[in-house]
Amino acid sequence: MSTVLPYLLSGISVGGQYALIAIGYTMVYGILRLINFAHGDVFMVAGLMGIYFAATMPLYIALPLVIIMTVVLGFVIERVAYKPLRGASRLAPLISAIGMSTFLQNYVQLAQTSNSVPFPRLIPRRFSFLQDMGNFMAPGDFIMLVTSLLIMVALALFIRYTKMGKAMRATAQNRKMAMLLGIDADRIISLTFIIGSALAALGGTLIAARTGQVGFAIGFLAGMKAFTAAVLGGIGSIPGAMLGGLVLGLAEGFTAGYFSSDYEDVLAFALLVLILIFRPAGLLGRAAIQKV
Repeated sequence: MSTVLPYLLSGISVGGQYALIAIGYTMVYGILRLINFAHGDVFMVAGLMGIYFAATMPLYIALPLVIIMTVVLGFVIERVAYKPLRGASRLAPLISAIGMSTFLQNYVQLAQTSNSVPFPRLIPRRFSFLQDMGNFMAPGDFIMLVTSLLIMVALALFIRYTKMGKAMRATAQNRKMAMLLGIDADRIISLTFIIGSALAALGGTLIAARTGQVGFAIGFLAGMKAFTAAVLGGIGSIPGAMLGGLVLGLAEGFTAGYFSSDYEDVLAFALLVLILIFRPAGLLGRAAIQKV
């Protein structure tokens, strides 16, 4: 049991971060039927901002600033790259999303003086009691685990019980009918990008703190794994994104523990292929039925 527990806790904490990013994918897809390929790069930009802010100010000030600036970035991306193409074919916003992803990667690559930037100390010395947990899980993993679970519970309650959450569910189910009922679809879409960007900011900062460095290419791999988690759970389903992230994180945790961390990425994409073959709708997804 003492051998299994560290892998279990580490897998849950990493899976929680995948879930935070996957929720952004699945929320946008649920409403717009669009895979926002720039979402992983928004996560990467958030991680870099977290590094620069955490190096110059306390974490309780740096993290809200990162969230605010990432939310502004997500809002601008939605207004510039997606809103003008709302009435176009599905291929147009997809190409726009890929273009925005490429733009963010290349901009950061040109702005960075090195391929990766180290992350400063995450846990203040006065919280050194967390270091005593090292036999079970790293302090960074503990913070990621608690934060992820709290955020996912809060988001689930928001979507289920608040007026805006109900409007988001209605828009995802049938946007035209929701507009006929008086729901401002443009406002709901902007809110979706804002929430997704805020979650990416949290995930980016925490994963950067865990890995210890951030490079311009980290967004692509993290984005692909989060997309895998979203498909695994059922793209368009928020509970599915949470479940898919946790399943993927646990699979990676046990693979790294019992075999080698070199196989983590292989496992992630192998899971994606298997799910697409045997259960295309995902674990909690429902197959779409076309009526004629």
